[in-house]
Amino acid sequence: MFLPACSDNGAKGSGAPPAMSMTVPVTVAGATQQTVPVEVRVIGNVEAYSTVTVRSQIDGEVDRVYFQEGRDVNAGDLLFTVDSRPYQARLKQAEATLARDIAQARNAQAQAERSTQLFQAGIVSKDQYDQFQTNADALEASVRADRAAVESAKVDLGYCTVRSPIAGRSGNLMVHPGNVVKANDTSLVVINQIAPVYVDFSVPEQHLADIKKYQTRGKLRVRAMIPQDERHPAEGALTFVNNTVDPATGTILLKGTFANPDRRLWPGQFVNVVLTLTSRPKLVVVPNQAVQAGQTGQYVFKVKPDLTVAIAPVVPGATVGGLTVIEKGLEPGEKVVTDGQLMLFPGAKVQVKNQ
Repeated sequence: MFLPACSDNGAKGSGAPPAMSMTVPVTVAGATQQTVPVEVRVIGNVEAYSTVTVRSQIDGEVDRVYFQEGRDVNAGDLLFTVDSRPYQARLKQAEATLARDIAQARNAQAQAERSTQLFQAGIVSKDQYDQFQTNADALEASVRADRAAVESAKVDLGYCTVRSPIAGRSGNLMVHPGNVVKANDTSLVVINQIAPVYVDFSVPEQHLADIKKYQTRGKLRVRAMIPQDERHPAEGALTFVNNTVDPATGTILLKGTFANPDRRLWPGQFVNVVLTLTSRPKLVVVPNQAVQAGQTGQYVFKVKPDLTVAIAPVVPGATVGGLTVIEKGLEPGEKVVTDGQLMLFPGAKVQVKNQ
């Protein structure tokens, strides 16, 4: 290829400096040594620590609701009452039957005792004697059955009062005063215990060996972050590892337990989960933006003392908090370019903007 010739005067008057003499403004950062946590990052789901669907244990009409839906309730708090009049009547009927049978049993026992004396005196026959004894025993059994019926009636009457079995947050009210409910059929309200709370998440099965190894050293830390507010993670601990790997997904289910005193975690919510396995000391780290990708692998632009740059191939590791671990290729204290790489090439002169 032939280029048109230029006059010497034109070259002296308007020629640009060679590319190698250009100074490129850049931002740099030093490679530092830090203790870096070994983490597994996944998506998790918040699960209530305990969930109870409150149902009536008797048939009847809802008489009154004693709580406001969506509010916290304590264990033992009164939630509902069911019309108790039919059950009060059944209790009175059972008590009356018991009183009648007690009186009859006493009379039968007295007759049995007299028949014993008369039988010994030869006044009554053996058949008559046996009949008195059988009658007394039967009425005594009736009394025991009546006592059980009274206790059962008291239990049913007690079921007219529905109390919260756990402390938690009440959900949507499913019945109102005047509704008729069936025993163990109609759901009245669902209560979720959300302090503490679980976060369920699944990790690839290749992490299982490390999880089991580091669990022997103590509880593993788990952080849960709401996607819109990752600056304030909730802190918890790993408390459950499932007993099987899901063969369809190659993952294993884990659970972290969180105190959740501020109720920031809510059942059903999706969160970003960070499981910390251990920490590795004295690792070389650089800002994430220093690491570039090329055709032959990843690299950084290293700034030399003479303010020229060289390409340094690196082997990056984990990324934690805006920093990338450099497993190989850099030493602590070396300077790398974090901004301005687009105009750089090996040997380019740089001007450091952040010095």
